[in-house]
This record gives sequence, C-alpha cells and structure tokens, in this order.
Amino acid sequence: MPRTKGSKNKPKAMTTDFATQIAEKQETVASINTEIASITANIDILKADLKEKKSALKKAEKEVATLEAKKAKADAKAAEEAKKAEAESMVKRLLASGMSADEILEKLK
Repeated sequence: MPRTKGSKNKPKAMTTDFATQIAEKQETVASINTEIASITANIDILKADLKEKKSALKKAEKEVATLEAKKAKADAKAAEEAKKAEAESMVKRLLASGMSADEILEKLK
C-alpha cells in the first residue's frame, strides 16, 4: 500500500461562521438545561413518594408492634387460664378421691 504524500499535521481549514456555531452551542445548552430541569422535577416527585412510603412503613411497623404486644398479652392470659383450669380440675379430682383440703394444698405447693 503506497504512502500518502504530504504532512498529516497540516492545519485544517477553519470556518469563519462563528454565529452558526454559537447558535448550535446555545441550542445544546438550552436542551441540556431543560433535561436538567426535567430530571430535577422527577427527583422532587420521587422524594415526595419516598417520604410518603417511609411514613406508611413507619405506621405499619407501629401497628405490627402493637398487634404483637396484644398477641403476647392474649397468649399469656390464655396460658394462665389453662393453668387455672388444670389446677381446678386437679382439685376436683383430688376432692372426689377423698382427700382433705389440707392435703390438696400440700400437693399444690
């Protein structure tokens, strides 16, 4: 392949139409500014949505904690009721078998 003649570092021809170049660059700047404004608006909307979601999450977590506390309280009450019923049935059985109240109290301790 033959080599080209002439210098590759020769200066390129400059255009002297700066007005069109300035207009093109100004259009580019304007379009970038509108894109930035659009992105900023989207960010603001997303921030508002995030704030709403965080408050909803906090409210839901608070409700879950309240319900868990109620469940634990109900479970404890149910366990105590079961224990009480078991003790009553045991006392009835022991009374039916002919034990005295003092002997039953000793067994319960």
